[in-house]
Amino acid sequence: QVQLVESGGGLVQAGGSLKLTCRASGRTFPYAMAWFRQTPGKERELTSAISWSSDSTRYADSVKGRFTISRDNSKNTVSLQMNSLKPEDTAVYYCAATSAGSLATTPRAYNFWGQGTQVTVSA
Repeated sequence: QVQLVESGGGLVQAGGSLKLTCRASGRTFPYAMAWFRQTPGKERELTSAISWSSDSTRYADSVKGRFTISRDNSKNTVSLQMNSLKPEDTAVYYCAATSAGSLATTPRAYNFWGQGTQVTVSA
């Protein structure tokens, strides 16, 4: 089992920045990691994903050029640097881990989830 705990959410004005961090504990395994987000009434959507070795990343078109995912395996953390935030980025952000080899885009491909952290961007 892997436990994931997110931190770093909060309230920020449009154009501002936030950095989310996810700390993993429990069984060590070469998991790919991702950040999803969800708003009420909508499906959880992938924002970004990163391979175990950090040699491969994937971004949703809506965040490309503004968000950067990174990881530090020595600290068991994965981070999401979010710049130029927009009101439409407001959501609960979830950290997720998958044992699948590819950077999957669908939530069902991810085995483990954090509890989520709220990000609110005011206009």
